[in-house]
Amino acid sequence: MTYQELFAVFEEIESPLFTNRRFKQEDIEPTLKELPFEKEVIGQSFEKRNIYKVKIGSGKIHVLLWSQMHGNEATATMAIFDIFRFFAETSNAFTSLIKEHLTLHFVPMINPDGAERFIRRTAQQIDMNRDAVALVCPESKLLKRLHDELKPAFSFNLHDQSVRYAAGETRNQAAMSFLATAYDKETSWNKNRTKAMQIICEMNAILQSLIPDKVGRFSDEFEPRAFGDNIQKWGSSLILVESGGYGGDIEKMYLRKLHFIVILKALESIASASYANRKLDEYNAIPLNTKCLFDLLIRNAELDGEKMDIGINLDEVNNSNATAFEYKSTVEDMGDLSTFWGIKELDATGLKVESLKGFSEILTPYKLTNEDFGRLEIEKKANFALTKIGELHHLILNGELFPAPEN
Repeated sequence: MTYQELFAVFEEIESPLFTNRRFKQEDIEPTLKELPFEKEVIGQSFEKRNIYKVKIGSGKIHVLLWSQMHGNEATATMAIFDIFRFFAETSNAFTSLIKEHLTLHFVPMINPDGAERFIRRTAQQIDMNRDAVALVCPESKLLKRLHDELKPAFSFNLHDQSVRYAAGETRNQAAMSFLATAYDKETSWNKNRTKAMQIICEMNAILQSLIPDKVGRFSDEFEPRAFGDNIQKWGSSLILVESGGYGGDIEKMYLRKLHFIVILKALESIASASYANRKLDEYNAIPLNTKCLFDLLIRNAELDGEKMDIGINLDEVNNSNATAFEYKSTVEDMGDLSTFWGIKELDATGLKVESLKGFSEILTPYKLTNEDFGRLEIEKKANFALTKIGELHHLILNGELFPAPEN
């Protein structure tokens, strides 16, 4: 199947389980138990939640894929369930090729305790991706044991990254990013790492047709504690995949679709060995991930008689049971931000920054507190007005841009 055909079929097989990124192990467990594939509980988390592995195919090449090593990085988990449904409902030359040549081992949620809280770390407050050597967490011991038992030829380490990464020093959000992880300090290239690089080139080629100039590449400094680097060192070709940002796709439903497509096409390329002709130059041409974006960048605003730029970021704060979130804004930087871009931008030339005090009457519906009427300050909540000759043009409330309310 072409990537265009997979793009079209996604609408038919998309798992109905997910409408947002905040789901828990108990939400996916009933579906896991009903899958028409070989599945097993391979261990338990620190808080005794079951960790499942699903097996598809019977080929000689073993491939290990895991998601939610960090509990708040759920995009690939959603895509994995879409892949389950695809294999369950599709039988054609494409699926036969993969199942006959590969044995796929999926661990869709390897850190269920983190997912329960929608946080990065495990219940022991440890970053599992820095626990490949010490193996403090039971989840880490489980992943190490899986690798040792399966000896996978290829491994997919599936993550999410900040939406504020750009593909190179550009305004283009890195919607997806990759890394063929290093296995030594010298960042050498052996046969296994080269294969990982070639698979990434296959995935990138598809994405350049779907989201041109929105794919990034992580720098490859060796991290001796990380699973990706160590699994590469232990003999598996490790492909790191990161879901980033794509404009207003806050719940990453379009990015989930892209994951579905490129993971399946990557598996096809492994099964057919079609990746073998890809070159290192292609991989190096993928621009490096660069943190040069703000969620909102206001350019050329007047403050204290001087023009300056204002960079504002929004961070998600979970509600009490981690089923939803609110944004918390921060004024990250002010001054000359000409080397940065905004995911959203406003040219405020001719506009002046003022506190909200003079507009309290029209702001009653926004339920602001006294703290919200203070002076614009670095590292504080982003609440202020933009005016022209005393007339209100825009409001920035908790980092979000609003037009002036109509009288």
